[in-house]
Amino acid sequence: MEVKKKSTPILPWMRSPIDVSQFEDCPLNLVPCLDPRLEAALEKMGFSSLFPVQVAVWQETIGPGAFERDLCINSPTGSGKTLAYALPIVQKLSTRSVKCLRALVVLPTRDLALQVKEVFAAIAPAVGLSVGLAVGQSSIADEIAELIKRPKLEAGMCYDPEDMTFELQSSVDILVATPGRLMDHINSTKGFTLEHLCYLVVDETDRLLRESYQSWLPTVLQLTQSNDESLFPLANSFFSSTFGSLKTIRRFGVERGFKGKSHPRLVKMVLSATLTQDPSKLAQLNLHHPLLLTTGKRRYQLPEKLESYKLICESNLRPLYLVALLQELGEEKCIVFTSSTESTHRLCTLLNLFGDLSIKIKEYSGLQRQSLRSKALKSFREGKVQVLVCSDAMTRGMDVEGVRNVVNYDMPAYIKTYIHRAGRTARAGQAGRCFTLLHKHEVKRFKKMLLKADIDSVPHYSVPSSSIESLRDTYNSALGKLKETVESEAYRKRKTGSKFSKLSKRKTDHQKQ
Repeated sequence: MEVKKKSTPILPWMRSPIDVSQFEDCPLNLVPCLDPRLEAALEKMGFSSLFPVQVAVWQETIGPGAFERDLCINSPTGSGKTLAYALPIVQKLSTRSVKCLRALVVLPTRDLALQVKEVFAAIAPAVGLSVGLAVGQSSIADEIAELIKRPKLEAGMCYDPEDMTFELQSSVDILVATPGRLMDHINSTKGFTLEHLCYLVVDETDRLLRESYQSWLPTVLQLTQSNDESLFPLANSFFSSTFGSLKTIRRFGVERGFKGKSHPRLVKMVLSATLTQDPSKLAQLNLHHPLLLTTGKRRYQLPEKLESYKLICESNLRPLYLVALLQELGEEKCIVFTSSTESTHRLCTLLNLFGDLSIKIKEYSGLQRQSLRSKALKSFREGKVQVLVCSDAMTRGMDVEGVRNVVNYDMPAYIKTYIHRAGRTARAGQAGRCFTLLHKHEVKRFKKMLLKADIDSVPHYSVPSSSIESLRDTYNSALGKLKETVESEAYRKRKTGSKFSKLSKRKTDHQKQ
């Protein structure tokens, strides 16, 4: 079959990218200009060298002409993109003398933000920088206490609340945030300002651009633009109606705290394994002479050491094939992806009803509370759980060391989803496998989807028919138990909903009185 030629990116700057694959790993002691304190912190994390994407970004951000252009990084999942931007930002901010919020990293989900914060927290303290988190994991009052330093007040003294506002200072140099909670602080947190921001990182860009998230991006760009008018007070009515309590726009001229250096331009770094080429979406970022870093000429990139397989299943016996496959994989860490949160819950429940399975299996989906998801992920990372059954909330950016296998229980509808799912394994140069369970009628569509990533075919993987037959009785028994479990859960939900409805009615009646 003849593969269609790939369309040339519409935006001119996307036609001449820097090919990250031309770079090699670089030992830490050979990384030019790397602060010795950061080198020690990286060694403590277990790093002995930087990966190619990290070397490429370092070259463009440190040294003469550093950060002259905004960066767009399009690199496979697991290639080390988080450290690629965290390291140069921390290095550049290490010379600051006054603590202000200078770097903002925005991610679409709380789980991703927590993970990125861990990376910054592992290196930033080594050079005296503080990292904050705004994701709604704790109350907004607790977050404010962590992000804003309030002046010490003397007992018996009278203070003007308006004057006190100007004495509030940032307690952090770097903030990792989700869009919703970021907007909460912009609109209501006194002392929270973006006027000193030097770096804006938009991680998982395609998702953040696809969903507006309370118009966070235009708001942030407006509040961080260099503007001569910001030297003079603007009409309070404009700010009170547009941006709530935030009354400042980015300073122009000399930036305090950087030893007399001129105020740096706001640098933007945008990242994704499947970076959009839609000009209208990228235009929202208002990029400054952007430079694209990518791996090779293909738009969709899979990890180099990933092996992909398809497993053809008989109709209605997909769970049996999955169980047989999991038994073959043994205790190797494995992530199983389904097409929805409901499917995730049902499949995980069914697998745990198989009495003969010696594998520990947990659910990870949007149906769960954050505390349950965090607990499941922690157990998986520690090896106490071998299999994590997930919805696509897990597909982007989540980094779990030692995941040997990914299983697509439901075939992904889009190549982007396949790329992000498969990228949970074969990370950081390690080997990994991706299995996709298919019915016969799905094979043609699967092949067509993979062609978009220049994958002509994937080998067939089979499980012994004897394994399938030996599991039938257990499977039928588990199905019966699943029905009972689902009915029981539905009854509990109805009962809880009824109680909540009665309480709400009583409250409403009381208010009317």
